[in-house]
Amino acid sequence: MDMSRVAEQGLVLLGCGKMGSAMLAGWLDHGLPASSVWVIDPYPSDWVKSQGVNVNTALPETPAVVLVAVKPQMMGEALPAIQALGGGGSLFISVAAGTSLATFEGVLGQATPIVRAMPNTPAAIRQGITALVGNDNTSDAQIELAENLLSAIGETVRLDDEAQMDAVTGVSGSGPAYVFHLIEALAQAGESHGLPHDLAMKLAKSTVAGAGALAIAADEDPSQLRVNVTSPNGTTQAALEVLMHEEEGFPDLLRRAVKAATERSKELSRE
Repeated sequence: MDMSRVAEQGLVLLGCGKMGSAMLAGWLDHGLPASSVWVIDPYPSDWVKSQGVNVNTALPETPAVVLVAVKPQMMGEALPAIQALGGGGSLFISVAAGTSLATFEGVLGQATPIVRAMPNTPAAIRQGITALVGNDNTSDAQIELAENLLSAIGETVRLDDEAQMDAVTGVSGSGPAYVFHLIEALAQAGESHGLPHDLAMKLAKSTVAGAGALAIAADEDPSQLRVNVTSPNGTTQAALEVLMHEEEGFPDLLRRAVKAATERSKELSRE
């Protein structure tokens, strides 16, 4: 990842909780000098303080990038600190959920290049996937720079339109929780058939993790992988007849779950 311009001009990280720290760790590992990073956070962790980055000090005049990683609720009080950097040569990247490009433009000025991104929690172990979209002022080179920075925490995908962000929130943003609940429910089902709690949980975790890894590594798509492991009249088929049930199975359940998350995302962005 080409960090030379960012290293020269500096990167400002507004908010350095779990997500900010995961990104910072990735950038430092990719060779971004600690002295080129400014962190603004009211409660920086001991880890952040020990990295050699500039913490809560005066900001450079025109940093290459300002990355906004505060929780949406804290956005109001955090933005004035960076307002002065808007409208100029600094690229803003926001990973704050539910905060639209228009909201940022209102605070930073219409001329500011802004990329809105939606990562997810596996970013903490650099297994995230981040969807991103730029406003009208972002160049292709700036979107590429944003992709480069966000690739420190996993995969990236570009959206055609900001309107897709609510559905992305429903699928990958909130999605890890659906998978955690699947693991939880699968383990409980194993326990109800006589497996000890720890064994059932270990089997459930490794099964979901392994199947996910296989889905990414395999050339076939997941529906073909499912067919491959389903022998006629076998145990898997018996289970899938329950899970693939039209009215009560996974397809309908997940459609409703993703719809609920997508609708809530739309509501939050209007509040």
